[in-house]
Amino acid sequence: MSEVFEGYERQYCEISASLSRKCTSAAHLDGEQKKQKVSEIKSGLEDAEGLIRKMDLEARSLQPSVKAALLAKLREYKSDLNNLKSEVKRITSASSNAANREELMESGMADTLAVSADQRGRLLMSTERLNQSSDRIKESRRTMLETEELGVSILQDLHQQRQSLLHAHNTLHGVDDNIGKSRKILTSMSKRMDRNKWIIGSVIIALVLAIILILYFKLAH
Repeated sequence: MSEVFEGYERQYCEISASLSRKCTSAAHLDGEQKKQKVSEIKSGLEDAEGLIRKMDLEARSLQPSVKAALLAKLREYKSDLNNLKSEVKRITSASSNAANREELMESGMADTLAVSADQRGRLLMSTERLNQSSDRIKESRRTMLETEELGVSILQDLHQQRQSLLHAHNTLHGVDDNIGKSRKILTSMSKRMDRNKWIIGSVIIALVLAIILILYFKLAH
């Protein structure tokens, strides 16, 4: 739930409770005292209406899943405010006659106060249920964030492993290149050795033939 909405909600509940007490007190007053008390109540009603408007704007700016619950609660507060306004109207329009005032106190106002108290009780129950739902939503969000962090950690580990595999692949590729170069060098050396063998063999044959010719000429003379 929005902390801003909760702040407005607490202020409204305090003002509503204060206005209810002032209405009960004003019903027992006469003359200037009653006018002063009614003036205080009307000022409080204006503050309460301002808070209702602020709560309405805040609720409509939230996500749909939260907004629906808050608007339902807000309708209860609006109903409570209308009851308070009705109480003020009955107080201001009451006759100065003591009998009429006593009848109003015993019948209409008593019923209205009972209804308001019952509505406030329902509002408190609704607030408690919404707070519990808010706690569950916060817990779910916390679990989701922990899962997201775990997923990010796993992806980072996989990325590091991929980098290690790429490095090993590059190393093996370099070893393969070195082996290929060594094979070419050995092949070249082998060819040179074979060529040198033929050359040495030819030189030896030539020397043998030369020695034979020299011996032949010496023996012949």
